[in-house]
Amino acid sequence: MKELKDILYKVAINVVVGNTTTNIEKIEFDSRKVGRDDVFVAIKGTLTDGHEYIEKAINQGAVAIVCEKMPAFFVGGVIYVQVDDAKKALALMAANYFDMPSENLKLVGVTGTNGKTTVATLLYQLFKKAGYKVGLLSTVKILVDGTEYKATHTTPDSLTINRYLRTMNDTGVEYCFMEVSSHGIHQKRTAGLVFQGGIFTNLSHDHLDYHNTFKEYRDVKKVFFDELGSKAFALVNKDDKNGAFMLQNTNAKQYSYALKSYADFRGQILENSLGGLLLKLNDNEVWTKLIGSFNAYNLLAIFGTAELLGLETLETLQLLSDLESVSGRFQYLVSDHKITAIVDYAHTPDALKNVLETIGDIRTKNETLITVVGCGGDRDKMKRPVMGNIAAKLSDKVVLTSDNPRTENPQKIVEDIERGVEPQDYKKILSITDRKQAIRTACQLAEQDDIILIAGKGHETYQETNGERIDFNDFEIVKEELKKLGK
Repeated sequence: MKELKDILYKVAINVVVGNTTTNIEKIEFDSRKVGRDDVFVAIKGTLTDGHEYIEKAINQGAVAIVCEKMPAFFVGGVIYVQVDDAKKALALMAANYFDMPSENLKLVGVTGTNGKTTVATLLYQLFKKAGYKVGLLSTVKILVDGTEYKATHTTPDSLTINRYLRTMNDTGVEYCFMEVSSHGIHQKRTAGLVFQGGIFTNLSHDHLDYHNTFKEYRDVKKVFFDELGSKAFALVNKDDKNGAFMLQNTNAKQYSYALKSYADFRGQILENSLGGLLLKLNDNEVWTKLIGSFNAYNLLAIFGTAELLGLETLETLQLLSDLESVSGRFQYLVSDHKITAIVDYAHTPDALKNVLETIGDIRTKNETLITVVGCGGDRDKMKRPVMGNIAAKLSDKVVLTSDNPRTENPQKIVEDIERGVEPQDYKKILSITDRKQAIRTACQLAEQDDIILIAGKGHETYQETNGERIDFNDFEIVKEELKKLGK
């Protein structure tokens, strides 16, 4: 237990009613989880407002309430703390409650539209292979020195982040690599964390259902760099026009990486094939198992980060050559009939374009490229026709299908995607809303040496429809369908 005043350290407080030397059992922002002697933080969410559950939290034993708007009536013996920003207060309280765990390891955040998971996960791999105890907070999984926990959000809530960082402290973890999403930054989930460094990968069309405009999305990303301390580093992709913008006003030491521009960490693609990439990184040649120009950028970011964290260059290059691709990120298999099936998380226009151009770079032009693609329901609708246009333009055949329809009609989503297809590309398009049938059809269309790309879901092992999740794994399904067809 900790005294409430210690948990409230650095929290901007407007009004306090009651004695903050009271001992607190734990912090909760979900009233259903509140127990005896807890502090309940009332958060205004997109669907519910925690202020409506203050009475319920008190009835369940809450001894303190942190809120933005004071209730009409006070309950005797309960402490009330009014703040301007409950989300930020929660994050600072979480850090204090778990004894500032981010200060006891080297925490590096990775933000951007594409590449966050790959960069964070491969940095985890690299430092683990280098012999360090390492942590990972990613979309795909949470790892504490090899022990795996299930991830539910790109950036978990601030209590969860600090709880895992505390576990990392307790197990002697020295480095932690963390995906930092725009949602997480906007909702102040990373407030109170001390970062050793921040990485910017790129910025393209995504999450405009949440942020409304691209400018707002970009500006939220920048907040992460604005808040880095003077002892931290900020490493940005200089080939992305937003890279220089991220560095404006940051107190962190500034570094850049690029394939096309002069930068602190420079790269050149010497060979690019299904076998891997031969790269020149700051005048050092290295062969890696990863494929495509987008992975060249990812590897440059990893190389630069390892250098900035003090690893020896030769050791870093040796470790880079041993890295394995991340699940659902250009994950591929070659069937008995030499059909190549690729599964990739490309769920934004830019990511889809990158993966299709990468396939275009490594194919011999004789094979047919068949793309299976859909878009998620209840999300940014503006990108749907853009993705339809890109898929049709850069593929020989396209099967439009569902992704995670959620509460939307899958057929309506497919129609939205179709709207972006230009008339000369209509003949390439098939629409099959059932995703499994769409993958099966792509396998039926494929002949020896052809390439099938299944885009959108990547590492996900489920499909979500009307609040229900069913088991669904693109990679396993395409493998099974090709085997059934004897291909």
